[in-house]
Amino acid sequence: MMNMQEAVALREQGRPEEARAMLAELLKQEPGNPDLWYQYAWVHDVMELEREAVPHYKRALELGLAGEARPGAMLGLGSTLRTLGRYAEARALFEYAIREYPERREFETFYAMVLYNLNDHAAAMHILLRQLADTSRDEGIQSYGRAIGFYADQLDRIWA
Repeated sequence: MMNMQEAVALREQGRPEEARAMLAELLKQEPGNPDLWYQYAWVHDVMELEREAVPHYKRALELGLAGEARPGAMLGLGSTLRTLGRYAEARALFEYAIREYPERREFETFYAMVLYNLNDHAAAMHILLRQLADTSRDEGIQSYGRAIGFYADQLDRIWA
């Protein structure tokens, strides 16, 4: 009897077509399982089938995906929407995710990419510079972390 863990292992082993087929069969047996829908979406992303992944991510979330899988699906969906040029949807999703998971810095980083795509370069740079100043382990970045953070929202200021 096949199971989701086997399908995940196939995906991780670089065998996404087999994982996709296995997950499709499992979904026939358990169409209300949000974890299966999440894995099915993920394998579509791995196969560069982004358009097909979107409804599967949405289904997983609609069915009440929980635990660590929930933020993973939200990030996967938002990133996929961004790569499809669906920037307004991606922005809204990341803004929601940032409110729901304020401690999860990955959402802000992907949000900055969306802001870049929406030509809000100053806001994107602000977020990325704050992330860099706050999280880098590089000694040089750490030694200038306060300055980087200070300048993050003053990139257009001319000091006269």
